[in-house]
Amino acid sequence: MSDPVAGVAVRVAAARVLAAVLRGRSLKAELATALPRFDDSRDRALLEAICFAALRQRTRYDAALQAWMPKPLTARDAELRGLLLAGFAQLDALQLPPHAALSATVEAARALGRSRQAGMVNALLRRAQREGLPAADPAEAWPGWLRARVSADWPWQAAAIFAASAEPAPLWLRVNRARIARADWLQKLDADGIEGTADDRLADAVRIDTPLAVSALPGFAEGEVSVQDAAAQAVADALAPPAGARVLDACAAPGGKAAHLLERDPSLQLLALDVDPRRLRRVADTLQRVGAQAQLKAADAADTAAWWDGRLFDVVLLDAPCSATGIVRRQPDVLLHRRAQDIDALVALQARLLDALWTVLAPGGVLLYATCSILKDENERQIDAFLSRTPDAVTEPLDAGFGHVSGVGRQTLPGEGGRDGFFLARLSKRKA
Repeated sequence: MSDPVAGVAVRVAAARVLAAVLRGRSLKAELATALPRFDDSRDRALLEAICFAALRQRTRYDAALQAWMPKPLTARDAELRGLLLAGFAQLDALQLPPHAALSATVEAARALGRSRQAGMVNALLRRAQREGLPAADPAEAWPGWLRARVSADWPWQAAAIFAASAEPAPLWLRVNRARIARADWLQKLDADGIEGTADDRLADAVRIDTPLAVSALPGFAEGEVSVQDAAAQAVADALAPPAGARVLDACAAPGGKAAHLLERDPSLQLLALDVDPRRLRRVADTLQRVGAQAQLKAADAADTAAWWDGRLFDVVLLDAPCSATGIVRRQPDVLLHRRAQDIDALVALQARLLDALWTVLAPGGVLLYATCSILKDENERQIDAFLSRTPDAVTEPLDAGFGHVSGVGRQTLPGEGGRDGFFLARLSKRKA
């Protein structure tokens, strides 16, 4: 039997996390603070699920509040609004048992010092249970300027992009071939009663459609398997460095792509950079868990004088900072926080990184440019501009398995094949 006190505490935490995110805070940062307060993994999973569901369906739930409440909530009601969104998410997206969801959420109103509104919370949730939540166009969750840019870049696919971005993503895993064969790991998964599917297009990928904690995965602590979206796993195939190559992962955190490359070929001489020392520690933890070794350095990749020893690299991976518009289903708060001026700043930073990293690439070497964006200014047009100012850059086309043709690169769009939105372009440096 679940602990009713813990159940109320989860709803209180969800309300506070959602209130903070709606005020401009990062969902990832808020959850990083809130989740460790719960000892039971089921409580942590529920808190996370409520927050993600509430943000993905925020426009629908806000429409219900606007239609059903006699007067609108104010800024002082941020936690109450968060609690109501959390309540709707439990009944609608998560389909939790109504009695438990209503009881714990109403008690959470009292725990938040909102005893006078507990009856209203109860009435609104019962109405949601009785009538259902109103339908809404998923595109309405996107700020107008960003919706217009996506629609202009992908006019035929825009509706599908918006719809897929409002849905939960499957759990994609990467099996560490240095420790266990994928077929053998799938047998272990099956023995634990968990259904997983191998992806024929990606040699190390397994897809799980039922949400579960990574701690429940066999061999996770031992580094046999890692969480990584299929689109990100395709980077190793697109890059395909030669054995023993000197490789630079220029913006490496949290380290999944570096780990994948080293799992495939431990002979690679890999330098992982990240501008944030705290994020670089996550790279170290990732590599340690999977049993991979690399050189790590905290530095701005674009400031080559600060970190480069003068030895050229055979391969450069630039997984560039971007708008994250391809992973809204994993980071739904992107739609709340992103501003139009952010895109201009990101495009400038990406160009600066491309120009700087090209100078450390050996003639005949390969640079792979990657983003989790779906905006052509960051992707297709960014690479076109780079090619126009870089005469020794040669395009190396990727095949249709990497997505839609987008300039000289390839673009997967959110939800296609269960993958995130992701752009890849492979360039080689002409020999003198």
